[in-house]
Amino acid sequence: MNEQHIEDIISALYTLVEDARALPLGADKCILERDKVLDMLDEIIAQMPAELKQSRAIVESRNELIGQARREAEGIVRDAQKKAEELVSEQAIYLEAKRQCQEMVEAAQGRIEQLKKASNAYMDDALRATEETIAQSLADVRETRARFRALTETKSEEV
Repeated sequence: MNEQHIEDIISALYTLVEDARALPLGADKCILERDKVLDMLDEIIAQMPAELKQSRAIVESRNELIGQARREAEGIVRDAQKKAEELVSEQAIYLEAKRQCQEMVEAAQGRIEQLKKASNAYMDDALRATEETIAQSLADVRETRARFRALTETKSEEV
């Protein structure tokens, strides 16, 4: 089976059941190609790890963003410290440099906090969306399996 999204596979599975030939004297019963249905269910199961990989990629992206912010902040702090050391020659200049350095450190720390909050919010939204997609897909698979079981149980009872 070619690469499809889980939703496409579930839609195709639904269509397969919907278009299946009805059994004589059984309007709610139909004949399905077992191998085709099982292949589609296998494909859904195989694709679910891809959704999880996407979630992991989002987490790694967030961690990389936080690391980049830390490196940026450390660079700012180093630059501020260098500037402060150059201005040590006179007391007034030294005090001003120290104040500016502290402001830069606080600004960098504020920037880190902003980036953390933004990346956490982005991560939470992305994980929530992924979780909803996976939950919906799982619910659809369970519902399809329940319908499939009901069809096969009623079919076996008729035999």
